[in-house]
Amino acid sequence: MAITRENVLHVAKLARLELTEAEIDVMQRDLDGILEYVNQLSELDTTDVPATTQVAVVAAPFRGDEPRPSLPHDLALSQAPRSSSDGFAVPAFVDE
Repeated sequence: MAITRENVLHVAKLARLELTEAEIDVMQRDLDGILEYVNQLSELDTTDVPATTQVAVVAAPFRGDEPRPSLPHDLALSQAPRSSSDGFAVPAFVDE
């Protein structure tokens, strides 16, 4: 199945994209190439290939949640444009 101009316009409408004529041509060519590649993949014999749930196994590096010294409270607040006794003072951004 080749990607048609109508396919590109339909996808652009769903994505609320306004494409120029040149962009439509490029998108049609690119999407058609992607579809052609996927069709090539579907022709491969994968009967002896085990299923994969994820491509790369990456262990997330976690560190212990342990208290440690940090910037003193008064020093951190000294750099703020406005502060209160217990923290940074910021302008209200929600009307009540």
